[in-house]
Amino acid sequence: MYILGNGRLITRSQALPYLENGAVCIDGTKIKAVGETAALRARYPEAEFLDARGGVIMPAFINAHTHIYSALARGLSIKGNNPTNFYEVLDGTWWAIDRKLTLKGTKASADALYIDCIKQGVTTIFDHHASYCEIPGSLFQIAESAKQFGIRSCLCYEVSDRDGEEKCLQAIQENADFITWCEKEKDPMLAAMFGGHALFTISDKTFDRMVAANNGRTGYHIHVSEGMNDVYDSLQNYGRRPVQRLQDHGILGPKTILGHCIHVNTAEIELIKNTDTMVVNNPESNMGNAVGICPVLPLSKAGILLGMGTDAYTNDMLESLKVALCSQRSNACAPNVAWCEVTDMLFKNNAKIGARYFDAPLGVLEPGAAADVIVMDYKPFTPFSDANIDGHMIFGMTGRQCQTTIANGKLLMKDRELIGVDEEAVNAHILEESKKLWGALNDCTY
Repeated sequence: MYILGNGRLITRSQALPYLENGAVCIDGTKIKAVGETAALRARYPEAEFLDARGGVIMPAFINAHTHIYSALARGLSIKGNNPTNFYEVLDGTWWAIDRKLTLKGTKASADALYIDCIKQGVTTIFDHHASYCEIPGSLFQIAESAKQFGIRSCLCYEVSDRDGEEKCLQAIQENADFITWCEKEKDPMLAAMFGGHALFTISDKTFDRMVAANNGRTGYHIHVSEGMNDVYDSLQNYGRRPVQRLQDHGILGPKTILGHCIHVNTAEIELIKNTDTMVVNNPESNMGNAVGICPVLPLSKAGILLGMGTDAYTNDMLESLKVALCSQRSNACAPNVAWCEVTDMLFKNNAKIGARYFDAPLGVLEPGAAADVIVMDYKPFTPFSDANIDGHMIFGMTGRQCQTTIANGKLLMKDRELIGVDEEAVNAHILEESKKLWGALNDCTY
């Protein structure tokens, strides 16, 4: 049993939203109690005390859409790759990487991303993986890392026709095998979705195979209308817009995540809402790829469950929050919009997305909720409470200020030191695999 106290406590709970000197009592994997530090220490004298030293105690972050396979790309330059449009970004960078990513490379990528998550207070991710060099067993390699580092993970494999039928069938089978394994294991920290790349690389035949292999067991995780090429392909080759085509194949529904949804029209928005399908915005990635700005305001107004991801552009959810707000205001040419919409995406809606795949309540510190707690090293020099915490986060905090991370009741990092992890050894392994990947991409040795 732990008591994490002596900090400014933000619970995201209506029952007790803020305490100036608050604490959280953690028993096993759940939160047992919240309250004043002195009161909780008196009530549970046997508990080990973790001192927040005046920092901000708050719920850990959730990343609703990321890509482990891109973790080893940091600093990479591929010879001859100078993309001028979104398709060239995909083909020249990301597909080139996943075509060279081995199982060992996948494991190294997962290790790297999970360490970065811990250091930035992210304890739950929804990942969308691709490693067309070696497909079978890749999700199981990631699951091994997830268990090792203690990060709650919902995993899937990116089915695509882009590398031929054999690879496509392997990707479908990897999803099916991992779903079956999760059903048997019943690990509360692992879940499965059925992944698909994007509609312009998935034929009707492949969609039918995906649906048959899934057999209604879980939802789908797929990129939708990220670039206009997705829209053009659907209209020209199938006579349907992307979201309509997904509906034709039975892909939509309350357990399905549509990533991006930048170029959706009003009819598609209505269809997403009527099927209770989830959407995840990835603001930095969208701007970096120059594909447009997600229509957050219309999607939110329609009542769609709209979450926030990073698309692996970063692992810092606060960084994405800042960019989400600025991009929406810049796009609308209005400085007074989107505050509530983007903060709800990160702090409320991501927890609701998590609830569709994990039983323990996430994103809140209250009795019975998952013990996913972080401490941010932040000393405010202006008034601070639950009434203005989002303003402090947007203008005063970054993920790197996280100093302590607890996931599912397990202490993963204390005072910026990883617990039970030989970080130097893990980093050495990651570096070795990244050199192999870079060498394979550039036909040289690093």
